[in-house]
Amino acid sequence: MTESKKKTTAKEVVEKNEDVVKPVKKAKVKESKEKLIEEALEVEAVPVDEEKELKVSEVSEAPEAVIAEEKKEKRPKKSKPEHETERQAPVANEDFDWVGFEKDELKNSPKHKEYEAMYDETLSTVAVDEVVHGTVIQMTPREVVINIGYKSEGVVSLNEFRYNPNLKVGDTVEVYVESQEDKKGQLLLSHKKARAINSWDRVNASLEKDEIITGYIKCRTKGGMIVDVFGIEAFLPGSQIDVKPIRDYDVFVGKTMEFKVVKINQEFKNVVVSHKALIEAELEQQKKEIIAKLEKGQVLEGTVKNITSYGVFIDLGGVDGLIHITDLSWGRVNHPEEIVSLDQKLNVVILDFDDEKKRIALGLKQLTPHPWDSVNPDLKIGDKVKGKVVVMADYGAFVEIATGVEGLIHVSEMSWSQHLRSAQEFMKVGDEVEAVVLTLDRAERKMSLGIKQLKPDPWQNIDDKYTVGSKHMAKVRNFTNFGVFVEIEEGVDGLIHISDLSWTKKIKHPVEFTAIDAEIEVVVLEIDKENRRLSLGHKQLEENPWDVFEGLFTVDSVHEGTVMEVFDKGAVIALPYGVEGFATPKHMVKEDGTMAKVDEKLMFKVIEFNKSAKKIIVSHSRVFEDEKKSTEAPVKKTEGETPKKSARKPKSNAEKTTLGDITQLAALKEEMEEKQNKASKKEK
Repeated sequence: MTESKKKTTAKEVVEKNEDVVKPVKKAKVKESKEKLIEEALEVEAVPVDEEKELKVSEVSEAPEAVIAEEKKEKRPKKSKPEHETERQAPVANEDFDWVGFEKDELKNSPKHKEYEAMYDETLSTVAVDEVVHGTVIQMTPREVVINIGYKSEGVVSLNEFRYNPNLKVGDTVEVYVESQEDKKGQLLLSHKKARAINSWDRVNASLEKDEIITGYIKCRTKGGMIVDVFGIEAFLPGSQIDVKPIRDYDVFVGKTMEFKVVKINQEFKNVVVSHKALIEAELEQQKKEIIAKLEKGQVLEGTVKNITSYGVFIDLGGVDGLIHITDLSWGRVNHPEEIVSLDQKLNVVILDFDDEKKRIALGLKQLTPHPWDSVNPDLKIGDKVKGKVVVMADYGAFVEIATGVEGLIHVSEMSWSQHLRSAQEFMKVGDEVEAVVLTLDRAERKMSLGIKQLKPDPWQNIDDKYTVGSKHMAKVRNFTNFGVFVEIEEGVDGLIHISDLSWTKKIKHPVEFTAIDAEIEVVVLEIDKENRRLSLGHKQLEENPWDVFEGLFTVDSVHEGTVMEVFDKGAVIALPYGVEGFATPKHMVKEDGTMAKVDEKLMFKVIEFNKSAKKIIVSHSRVFEDEKKSTEAPVKKTEGETPKKSARKPKSNAEKTTLGDITQLAALKEEMEEKQNKASKKEK
């Protein structure tokens, strides 16, 4: 009963310890080996039957605490019957030198070393947190079984070998021992951690030695791809994937490719790799060989590699050439995509190449005959043609009359008007127009066209339509300091000089008289057919009032005036009937010695009248000075009619200024006021 109890207790303890056993370090393994060897030496000294041997083996696997407990339980067995004592006598644990065992004296015995060597041969010296080499013994769709010489094999996820799609049974790989046993007794290994431990040193060595390495493209990121290299995430720029532009990055995800390490940031642990660098050296050699065989005018087959706004890049089989947009077609091309498409194969001609810069200029339109060669040979100057506006510019429009055959309509040939405007005011791109051929140069392949020639020239019969003295309505087009440019009809322009705007007003600038686009009535004064100009007048619509003013504003006549403006050289005086006079400063002095001021009404005496210059000089001071002189002069009595004649003389002067022309001036004033009112209404 006690014996079975002992056996049961040992098994339970062993099973319990097996369930909770955890991975131990190499030192603990060695210690357990030594204990087992010592127990084996003890059992060898005492003969036991099979049942006792089983018990010893069970006890040897148990911890020291269990062995001590069994020793306590064995000692009371002395009171058992004699036959039981004889059956258990061979164990003889009481004779074991426990003191010597605890003092490690048995370790120095020859048998201990022999058993230790035998035990070492059966167990691998695998330790946790070490990198070891193992052999692939089995592969499943998800896992890889690896043998490292331990009592059990390790299982590693197949995802850790994505960078190596050629992995097969029998290959030797590096693994990192995470744990000797988990709860299920499984050896835990990691290939990813094993690579990561030495990966940074391997990456730096690859950069220094310019080695080619293998990496797995994990995913796409902004500007490129993320590549797994030795367990490190490296960056692959989009421009370094291939020598050709990449349109779809996603096709590379999940692929294993060869790379070169081109840059390492030691501070931030960033690695940049390139696949393009592997093939550039080979391509450079191919370029030299291809360019050496090139000749101008040679026709080659190529593939459209890239399309830009300025041209098309063609792959000639290792070297690229450019077809400029102007060399794609004889006609106008807005964008190269109108002519070619990506990956299209076509024949091109070599126009030029540079050996040093490795540049090749190609042409596509040169493979077809020039459209000018097929232009109608009967086409001549003066013929009418139809075409489509393809390009607009401020100076004119280009009209395509046939594919690749264009003519320019200059803005000056769009209208008979001399006022140059923008060509966009006459037409736009896409308009179908009819024009007349003005010049034709087949050698230079140039042609100029005109559309104003479709209408008759208004200057051909200008003498009959606009005779001198005829009155017409015109539109103000532009101002200058010396006059106003007006247009009577399209192509017929004229100038109104500033002196021909008004008889009475002194106009400093035409803007004081009229406005742009205003309608104004004019009289034809002169025709210059050679320069296609008309001399026009506006004041000539009225009679010249200065013919009347000559008799009204005679010298020494006195009139009431208003000071309109005062400046350093004198003052402007508003006289009756809308006439302006001028008075110098010395003639602006009043009788009390003060100067006349603006808006002050005074009497002025005419001291000078110039009809041709339309100028009247007046004086205020002369009025009271002459009166004073006449008063102070002694009265001389002469015979009979002398004083009478002198008295009649000013009277006759008064009659001359008031009786003869007063009615005519009043009528003239009314007529001028009516015309001014009409002109002001038209301006509004």
